[in-house]
Amino acid sequence: MLAVTFIEDVLRGVLQGLPPGAVYGLIAIGFVLAYKTSGVFNLAFGAQAYISAGLYFQARNEWGWSNLAAFVLAVVIVAPAIGLILERLIFRHLPPGSALAKLVIAIGLSVALPNLFELVVGFEPVAGRTPEGLLNGGATVFYDPTGLYAFSRDELTALTIAIVSGLALAALFRFTPIGLQMRAVVESPRMTELNGIRADRVSAFSWALSSAFAGLAGVLIAPRFNTLAAPDFFNLVVVAVAAAAIGKLVSIPRAVAGGLGLGVLIALIDTFLPRLSEAQEWIEPIQDNVTPAVPFIVLFALVTLWPALRRSQEQSDPLAGVDPPPPVPAASVRTPFLTILTAVFGVCFFLVVGVVVVTRADVSWLFLITQAVIMSTIYLSVTVLTGFAGQISLCQGAFAAIGGFTVFQLADRFGASVLVAAVVGGVIAATVSALLALPLVRLGRVWVAIATLAFAAFFDAVVVKLPFVGGGGTSLLQGTRVPRPVLGPLDFANDRLFLGLAIVVFLACAYTVTAIRSGTVGRTLAALRGSEVASESIGISPTRARVTAFAVSGFLAGLGGAMLSIQQENVNYASNFAPFAALFWLVLIVSLGARTVEGAAYSGASFSLMDPLIFKGALLGWILRSEERIPGIFPISPKWRFVLFGLTTITFAKHPEGLVEDGKRKAHARVERWRARVRERRQDAEVTA
Repeated sequence: MLAVTFIEDVLRGVLQGLPPGAVYGLIAIGFVLAYKTSGVFNLAFGAQAYISAGLYFQARNEWGWSNLAAFVLAVVIVAPAIGLILERLIFRHLPPGSALAKLVIAIGLSVALPNLFELVVGFEPVAGRTPEGLLNGGATVFYDPTGLYAFSRDELTALTIAIVSGLALAALFRFTPIGLQMRAVVESPRMTELNGIRADRVSAFSWALSSAFAGLAGVLIAPRFNTLAAPDFFNLVVVAVAAAAIGKLVSIPRAVAGGLGLGVLIALIDTFLPRLSEAQEWIEPIQDNVTPAVPFIVLFALVTLWPALRRSQEQSDPLAGVDPPPPVPAASVRTPFLTILTAVFGVCFFLVVGVVVVTRADVSWLFLITQAVIMSTIYLSVTVLTGFAGQISLCQGAFAAIGGFTVFQLADRFGASVLVAAVVGGVIAATVSALLALPLVRLGRVWVAIATLAFAAFFDAVVVKLPFVGGGGTSLLQGTRVPRPVLGPLDFANDRLFLGLAIVVFLACAYTVTAIRSGTVGRTLAALRGSEVASESIGISPTRARVTAFAVSGFLAGLGGAMLSIQQENVNYASNFAPFAALFWLVLIVSLGARTVEGAAYSGASFSLMDPLIFKGALLGWILRSEERIPGIFPISPKWRFVLFGLTTITFAKHPEGLVEDGKRKAHARVERWRARVRERRQDAEVTA
């Protein structure tokens, strides 16, 4: 009897997992299509799914369109159009071997596209309301054809559309000329062009088809959420990569099987884990968090443990070895005159700003300026890891959160010194970062980004909920409160004193980062970034160097996260450190400059001050000397900040050093040309005299 019950439960779990698994399969199909034909890890996939789901909801509920009309607009028209635009305007013009640039741009698009959609359409994220499916009554009408599991109308619709779409795609590949051409382009774009086939047109069609699958998956999976917001759909990226990784990123049938397998696995865990927790009490606190973390665990395990996937090679340009090295920092090649001029200007600027802040800044401006300094400290962690080591980490928010939660736990439970707890938080974050780096150091840079994304998602779904990390049920009642430190007669509850402390911490970290860049570790990382094989031939250990970079980066992020939590007197994990929020950190610093301390400082200032100064018109009001003279177009939505910097990542392929360094180099060149003209005029005047 027990065996029969067990079999029925297994079958019920399989049936329950098939509808979401089929949607996961659709997601994986779209991801593989884009990767196979263009080599792009399309991390903007979730953003595209969100746009279609949001547009479908807007058309149905706000504009009063029919289900069919809304579906045609969101999935048949807009979704493929987005793919065509991205391929035509951005990815087509990138060199074949620019895997890192493609990844960075896709990350930027994942930040920019949802905000651009909301601004253009006027859509506002929906909270506490489950989106409706394609058919009326999708969540309330059920069918039980097997007697084991009652399918909702939404689930049957998703399963049917997924099956039909998969069969249609298989027929496209097998029986149509464009399908044959797509398979040929995957094998060798250049060989197909020699045969008279326009590989770029085939790639554009593949992008349109991939985006259509993204839109379809977004509309089908939206009813499974109780909100309709971009962060919910960001996790679809992890699901897509996990399912696609099961097919080694090249096999569409295996990717579909991976999606179905994920759906069934999640359903089986939902079925049997509650029973297991009755016998094993230690499982009960985490059982609600294990289910959403399954795709993250699967992806991380595949990337780090599956040899076939770890050995897969990124697309590379055979002539990349003859490319010129990246430009050195502008500060190292400028003339003595420019060095003195820059130093004088910098001292004067910060003296003026310091006097204004100390004498005139109110509480709100002190908060923003302090936040800018602290965020600059956190961004130094990206400078070390991305700027020096050439690695893309998507879990810096998790490391910063470790620092914040450590201060919360040590201060709340043990009454420890807040400043000591902040340093301990940095050490713990460094340890976790180094341990995470060990299985990642031999992976390609794209796979490091994917693995760290999986870790960030797992941290968000499971680790934060643990009582000894995020406080568990206690934090739901009283929050994650963090006190301000007291050091002798200095009470840092005073905002001006705390700003001074934040500046001291940033300057110490900035000095350390500068010393690392000019020291042995920095030179070793630069050598590895140039040629790992050549570096190993002269005795450099890639493992030691990269683990060191991860550890230093983790410490800086953890210390900065602790300082941010102390400033706000609360960890505020969801708004400060969640994966989707922290994704903007990377976008911001990569856009402005990930290789220098100045880039981190500019990024911190942009993060905190651009909205009040630029978008709310405060700077223009100061210039006009009256807030009443500010034009009526202000305030501008702060979402434009995400759009601006997200789209700015497009310049990464041409300017990997960032816009700050590029601007400094151009400014130095202009000054030198001006000085040269002045010298020529003087010489001409002397000759004439």
